[in-house]
Amino acid sequence: MSISSAWIVAERNPDRLGVVSADGQSVTYQALIERSNQYSRAMQSIGLSAGDRVAIIMENTPTAVELVLAVMQNGMYLVPINYHSTASDIAYIVRDSDARAVFTDYEYATQCRKALDELDYPNSRRFCTVDVPGFIPCESWCEGFSTQRPEPTRAGAVMNYTSGTTGHPKGVLRPLPREDADTAANRQIWVLALFGMEVGPGVHLVNSPLYHTAVMNIAFASLHSGQTMVLMNDWEPELALQLIERYRITSTHMVATHFHRLLSLPQAVRTNYDHSSLAYVIHGAVPTPVDIKRRMLEWWGPVIYEYYGSSEVGGTLATPEHWLSKPGTVGRPFSITELLILDDDGQEMPVGKPGWVYMCQGDDLFEYHKDKEKTARNRFGRFICVGDIGYVDEDGDLFLCGRDAEIIISGGVNIYPSAIEGHLLSHEAVADVAVIGIPDPEFGEQVKAVVRLKPGCQANGTMETALLNFCREGLSHQIVPKSVDFVRDLPRDPSGKLYKQRIRERYWQQEERSI
Repeated sequence: MSISSAWIVAERNPDRLGVVSADGQSVTYQALIERSNQYSRAMQSIGLSAGDRVAIIMENTPTAVELVLAVMQNGMYLVPINYHSTASDIAYIVRDSDARAVFTDYEYATQCRKALDELDYPNSRRFCTVDVPGFIPCESWCEGFSTQRPEPTRAGAVMNYTSGTTGHPKGVLRPLPREDADTAANRQIWVLALFGMEVGPGVHLVNSPLYHTAVMNIAFASLHSGQTMVLMNDWEPELALQLIERYRITSTHMVATHFHRLLSLPQAVRTNYDHSSLAYVIHGAVPTPVDIKRRMLEWWGPVIYEYYGSSEVGGTLATPEHWLSKPGTVGRPFSITELLILDDDGQEMPVGKPGWVYMCQGDDLFEYHKDKEKTARNRFGRFICVGDIGYVDEDGDLFLCGRDAEIIISGGVNIYPSAIEGHLLSHEAVADVAVIGIPDPEFGEQVKAVVRLKPGCQANGTMETALLNFCREGLSHQIVPKSVDFVRDLPRDPSGKLYKQRIRERYWQQEERSI
């Protein structure tokens, strides 16, 4: 099979549509690659070379795509930073990663400037998509450089920072591939093969920020295979349906939050758009309640593929047919992934018993940047654990229970919030929910449901009683929440992950003040 990459596609099909921006602007493969080549040469002109880190704090834009491609053919490390980060968080990652250049766009220039000023970061290494004080405008900086591809190329890599529940995030650092950029890009397309997708024309919708590991991996694998990348910012469910119909979207990556918001649309809106072009809807990142997944499959058909994995190592896959035969599973390991369920002492757990989820992917070893202690602590030989708890059934299918930081221990019983959250989300009045443990003088912790109701629903004692009764009807009595609090909103990142620590802090701080 011939090698494919975005650069090769641009040579063979220069007029093929490469990227559609969130505001509807179209960029061909040729224009995308020519600008990317200019960025590559401009980076080299200021002394950036193989192994250097380049940080970007940007929304999903064609410029962001061009910069990623430039880094990836220059043999550098890309450090994507969550643009919702505070200035101090940005400063931490820039400093910790040893980033030698920082790129941002207008929306985040102010907080980025504050972060870089804190580091006394040189103005000659600060770049923005527009002309704002303290930054060099990207376009004028690269304008005079050749649009021809720099040779030879060398494969770069992404250095993601994990979103830990406590403490600072850590960079996941792997050795740079010893190959050219085209070979590495072609190998990245293997991600699509895991889900049965073929190389060739198609249209991929990017629903979430590209700074997320899986979102970027799948989006750029699609681009390298010759597909068009349609970008979204400020995701809205009806807009997603409009784009699916308008551009005949064939694949996309979603999370449970997207599914829930899509299903919350009125039936008349949901049936107003044609989604028949969809062939692969890949989802993961956060647990998906069984009822929501089943309803999405009923609506969109057997096109929804679930994975479980991490920035660090390995993964599992559940095809639509497999999931329907075992609702709730995240599937079986990829062909090159091995899976172990271990207890605290490193002993393998029997079938059906929860334990720590450990995985390894061939000889793919990484380290947490500047934290050998954490690297060693999370290892069991070749296997890595990132804090998730789950079990395997008699067929080797993996079921997740939750994360260590989210476990509620009440009266010595381990309670996993995801099952409770999934059940409550199936109630017609619930728009969003977080289940947490709050202080209890007798049992240590008790189960609390923090709920955002749908418009028109009343947050009162009657509603709390209705939700608690709903839980009693569908859940084991040991895990039924003791109480429900109602809030206007729940803090989530753009991938749909709840900031559980922020929610818990309010209750635990109250406990500390009362002591």
